Amino acid sequence: MIRTDPGLVVAARRAVQAFTPVSPREIDSRGRILVELDELRDPFDRNAGPVHVTGSGLVAGRRGTVLHVHRKLGIWLQPGGHLEMGEAPGDAALRETAEETGLPVHHPDEGPCLFHLDVHPASDDHVHLDLRYLLLCDSGADPAPPAGESQEVRWFSLDEALEVADDGLIDGIRRLEKAIGPAGRS
Repeated sequence: MIRTDPGLVVAARRAVQAFTPVSPREIDSRGRILVELDELRDPFDRNAGPVHVTGSGLVAGRRGTVLHVHRKLGIWLQPGGHLEMGEAPGDAALRETAEETGLPVHHPDEGPCLFHLDVHPASDDHVHLDLRYLLLCDSGADPAPPAGESQEVRWFSLDEALEVADDGLIDGIRRLEKAIGPAGRS
């Protein structure tokens, strides 16, 4: 049984098609995501198979960007995760980022902006087709994740973030330079 609204998949496919990759990794990821969106029976349902779409947030604020230590992988990453039934990837990015950081984040005024993408293996023999959205945080507050979420979450200048980020996140952080400007540099 297919649980995902086909309109959500079509909208995600359009966003990925419109995305302009700037690195070999982004080019490869974009191509793989487009193929999988066409071939997977239910690409938004993590229980439908080992390959599925996830939604993440690249947070831009006057203090830089927010990363957290992933509970299973133990590395600094952007917040994000699996989609809930009926949820668009941009909505999942917003929900997961707020849940994992406790920060008041929002999409740009124009609406969800697919900002970066990456295909990578996850911790337990499945593959994430990760659609990463630009999220804004107007508050200068410190992250305050609730119990049950990684407590290792903080603001990073873009220079600091580049030093600790996973290889799959480097291009996304470089894209933030344009969104944040000099405020995000160390």
